[in-house]
Amino acid sequence: MKLTKKETFNIILIITSVLLVAGLGSLFVNLGMEWYTKLNTPSQWIPSFVIPIVWTIVYISFAIIFAFLYIDNLVNKKIEILGIINGILNILWCLVFFTLNQLLLGNIIIIVNAFFATYLLIELLKINKWYIYILLLYPIWIYIATSLNLALWILN
Repeated sequence: MKLTKKETFNIILIITSVLLVAGLGSLFVNLGMEWYTKLNTPSQWIPSFVIPIVWTIVYISFAIIFAFLYIDNLVNKKIEILGIINGILNILWCLVFFTLNQLLLGNIIIIVNAFFATYLLIELLKINKWYIYILLLYPIWIYIATSLNLALWILN
Protein backbone atom coordinates (compact mmCIF):
# COMPACT_ATOMS: atom_id res chain seq x y z
CA MET A 1 0.00 0.00 0.00
CA LYS A 2 1.38 3.37 -0.99
CA LEU A 3 0.62 6.25 1.36
CA THR A 4 -0.05 9.77 0.17
CA LYS A 5 1.97 12.67 1.52
CA LYS A 6 -0.93 13.63 3.78
CA GLU A 7 -1.24 10.08 5.13
CA THR A 8 2.50 9.90 5.71
CA PHE A 9 2.42 13.27 7.48
CA ASN A 10 -0.45 12.13 9.73
CA ILE A 11 1.33 8.91 10.68
CA ILE A 12 4.46 10.91 11.48
CA LEU A 13 2.27 13.24 13.56
CA ILE A 14 0.86 10.24 15.46
CA ILE A 15 4.33 8.87 16.17
CA THR A 16 5.61 12.33 17.15
CA SER A 17 2.67 12.79 19.54
CA VAL A 18 3.42 9.47 21.23
CA LEU A 19 7.11 10.37 21.45
CA LEU A 20 6.19 13.74 22.96
CA VAL A 21 4.11 12.07 25.68
CA ALA A 22 6.88 9.57 26.37
CA GLY A 23 9.55 12.28 26.38
CA LEU A 24 7.69 14.67 28.69
CA GLY A 25 6.78 11.83 31.02
CA SER A 26 10.39 10.67 31.11
CA LEU A 27 11.61 14.22 31.76
CA PHE A 28 9.28 14.64 34.74
CA VAL A 29 10.21 11.19 36.10
CA ASN A 30 13.92 11.99 35.85
CA LEU A 31 13.43 15.34 37.59
CA GLY A 32 11.93 13.55 40.60
CA MET A 33 14.06 10.42 40.66
CA GLU A 34 16.22 11.56 43.60
CA TRP A 35 13.08 12.05 45.72
CA TYR A 36 11.59 8.79 44.53
CA THR A 37 14.64 6.72 45.48
CA LYS A 38 14.30 7.91 49.09
CA LEU A 39 10.73 6.63 49.47
CA ASN A 40 9.92 3.54 51.49
CA THR A 41 8.83 0.82 49.07
CA PRO A 42 6.96 -2.43 49.66
CA SER A 43 9.04 -5.59 50.02
CA GLN A 44 7.33 -6.95 46.89
CA TRP A 45 8.43 -4.36 44.31
CA ILE A 46 8.96 -4.43 40.57
CA PRO A 47 12.65 -4.30 39.65
CA SER A 48 13.51 -0.80 38.43
CA PHE A 49 14.82 -2.02 35.05
CA VAL A 50 11.38 -3.45 34.16
CA ILE A 51 9.52 -0.14 34.35
CA PRO A 52 11.11 1.65 31.34
CA ILE A 53 10.89 -1.55 29.28
CA VAL A 54 7.15 -1.85 29.89
CA TRP A 55 6.55 1.84 29.21
CA THR A 56 8.50 1.59 25.96
CA ILE A 57 6.32 -1.32 24.86
CA VAL A 58 3.18 0.62 25.87
CA TYR A 59 4.20 3.69 23.86
CA ILE A 60 5.13 1.59 20.83
CA SER A 61 1.73 -0.09 21.14
CA PHE A 62 -0.01 3.29 21.16
CA ALA A 63 1.84 4.38 18.02
CA ILE A 64 0.96 1.10 16.27
CA ILE A 65 -2.72 1.21 17.27
CA PHE A 66 -3.28 4.81 16.24
CA ALA A 67 -1.33 4.33 12.98
CA PHE A 68 -3.46 1.27 12.16
CA LEU A 69 -6.64 3.13 13.06
CA TYR A 70 -5.62 5.96 10.78
CA ILE A 71 -4.51 3.73 7.89
CA ASP A 72 -7.71 1.66 8.16
CA ASN A 73 -9.76 4.88 8.34
CA LEU A 74 -11.22 3.83 11.69
CA VAL A 75 -10.26 6.83 13.81
CA ASN A 76 -13.31 8.40 15.36
CA LYS A 77 -13.52 11.44 17.63
CA LYS A 78 -14.15 9.35 20.75
CA ILE A 79 -11.03 7.21 20.20
CA GLU A 80 -9.00 10.28 19.32
CA ILE A 81 -10.12 12.14 22.45
CA LEU A 82 -9.54 9.09 24.65
CA GLY A 83 -6.02 8.76 23.25
CA ILE A 84 -5.32 12.42 23.99
CA ILE A 85 -6.80 12.17 27.50
CA ASN A 86 -4.64 9.12 28.26
CA GLY A 87 -1.54 10.92 27.02
CA ILE A 88 -2.29 14.03 29.08
CA LEU A 89 -3.00 11.95 32.18
CA ASN A 90 0.28 10.06 31.74
CA ILE A 91 2.22 13.33 31.52
CA LEU A 92 0.26 14.89 34.38
CA TRP A 93 0.85 11.90 36.64
CA CYS A 94 4.61 11.98 35.97
CA LEU A 95 4.67 15.71 36.73
CA VAL A 96 2.56 15.54 39.89
CA PHE A 97 3.97 12.31 41.31
CA PHE A 98 7.66 12.60 40.50
CA THR A 99 8.42 16.28 39.93
CA LEU A 100 5.99 17.80 42.44
CA ASN A 101 6.31 14.85 44.88
CA GLN A 102 2.56 14.69 45.53
CA LEU A 103 1.67 11.11 46.44
CA LEU A 104 -2.04 11.62 47.14
CA LEU A 105 -2.75 13.75 44.08
CA GLY A 106 -0.63 11.36 42.00
CA ASN A 107 -2.83 8.50 43.20
CA ILE A 108 -5.98 10.37 42.26
CA ILE A 109 -4.62 11.07 38.78
CA ILE A 110 -3.52 7.49 38.17
CA ILE A 111 -6.90 6.15 39.30
CA VAL A 112 -8.58 8.48 36.79
CA ASN A 113 -6.00 7.33 34.23
CA ALA A 114 -6.92 3.69 34.93
CA PHE A 115 -10.56 4.50 34.23
CA PHE A 116 -9.72 6.17 30.90
CA ALA A 117 -7.30 3.38 29.94
CA THR A 118 -10.11 0.87 30.42
CA TYR A 119 -12.56 3.09 28.55
CA LEU A 120 -10.14 3.34 25.61
CA LEU A 121 -9.77 -0.45 25.53
CA ILE A 122 -13.57 -0.90 25.53
CA GLU A 123 -13.93 1.56 22.64
CA LEU A 124 -11.17 -0.22 20.69
CA LEU A 125 -13.00 -3.52 21.23
CA LYS A 126 -16.02 -2.04 19.45
CA ILE A 127 -13.85 -1.30 16.40
CA ASN A 128 -11.66 -4.39 16.17
CA LYS A 129 -10.99 -6.99 18.84
CA TRP A 130 -7.42 -7.47 17.57
CA TYR A 131 -6.54 -3.90 18.48
CA ILE A 132 -7.12 -4.56 22.16
CA TYR A 133 -4.57 -7.37 22.12
CA ILE A 134 -1.94 -4.87 21.02
CA LEU A 135 -2.88 -2.35 23.69
CA LEU A 136 -3.95 -4.70 26.51
CA LEU A 137 -0.68 -4.22 28.38
CA TYR A 138 -1.49 -0.52 28.90
CA PRO A 139 -4.47 -0.80 31.28
CA ILE A 140 -2.88 -3.80 32.99
CA TRP A 141 0.26 -1.76 33.58
CA ILE A 142 -1.76 1.22 34.79
CA TYR A 143 -3.53 -1.02 37.33
CA ILE A 144 -0.19 -2.39 38.54
CA ALA A 145 1.20 1.15 38.77
CA THR A 146 -1.91 2.23 40.67
CA SER A 147 -1.43 -0.48 43.27
CA LEU A 148 2.25 0.44 43.63
CA ASN A 149 1.35 4.14 43.96
CA LEU A 150 -1.18 3.36 46.66
CA ALA A 151 1.46 1.29 48.49
CA LEU A 152 3.90 4.21 48.31
CA TRP A 153 1.27 6.57 49.67
CA ILE A 154 0.50 4.23 52.58
CA LEU A 155 4.17 3.64 53.41
CA ASN A 156 5.23 7.27 53.16
